[in-house]
Amino acid sequence: MSEVFEILGTISEIATIAVGSSIREISGLREQSGRGHWRKLKGTAQVKLQNGRIRLAELHWYEAHGIGKRKIKIKTFLD
Repeated sequence: MSEVFEILGTISEIATIAVGSSIREISGLREQSGRGHWRKLKGTAQVKLQNGRIRLAELHWYEAHGIGKRKIKIKTFLD
């Protein structure tokens, strides 16, 4: 689901899915954003979609200390 959205509030129920070399896109992440201790995470949050609707969604993203969140995407809607 490649959609433009805005995260409302905070992301909750955060869990680590993969770390380091277990991440399929690790080489691309390092090339685009730099070396770091990369983790793939998931969590839930209210999101505002481009059409104005507000929905509860499961989000997936990559994160590294000192670099921050990258490639945040909606995996599925939970409502």
